[in-house]
Amino acid sequence: MEIQKWRSRLLAKRLREGAVIAYPTEGVWGLGCLPEHQEAVVRLLQLKGRAWQKGLIMVAASMDQALPYVEVLSPSEVAELDENWPGPVTYLLPKSDRTPVWVSGESDSVAIRVSGHPVIQGLCRELGGPIISTSANPSGKSPALSRLRLKQYFGNGLDEIVPGKLGGLSGPTEIRDFQKGTTTRQSGATSQGKL
Repeated sequence: MEIQKWRSRLLAKRLREGAVIAYPTEGVWGLGCLPEHQEAVVRLLQLKGRAWQKGLIMVAASMDQALPYVEVLSPSEVAELDENWPGPVTYLLPKSDRTPVWVSGESDSVAIRVSGHPVIQGLCRELGGPIISTSANPSGKSPALSRLRLKQYFGNGLDEIVPGKLGGLSGPTEIRDFQKGTTTRQSGATSQGKL
């Protein structure tokens, strides 16, 4: 289900003002805010009980939105990413100077994904850039799979819950270390292809 244009405009405005939102992703509900908005990121981390040092994932609508946060890649490396994006694969890539430290944490890499999920696509297109995407759960708990669980976990701590449906994955997306060629987190199975 695509996000309505008027809603994506309103959400973009709220995100620029520092909102923390919950929204559907490929497999679980995610928490998000603008990566450059440090106060919003701090609030998101407090909601999750997550240390900033661990870093956060960003999701984007296109390669053009993702690459400014990544060190210059060769044409063959960009082509490799293009084979899997948009899709449910998050890559750990060498970060550029544009990546805020509160997003990358203590790592030299940035975790980023070009998502095919229609809600993420709509939000990121409206914003003209990526948003934070971390599973919607307090640390140590299972990721939220419903709006009810979101409310149980976070009460009134969220500024907005974006309507929409989860994609076809049975859990969070796969994470691959691009330079090492290793998988650091396996993904749930999907029957819907690239979402």
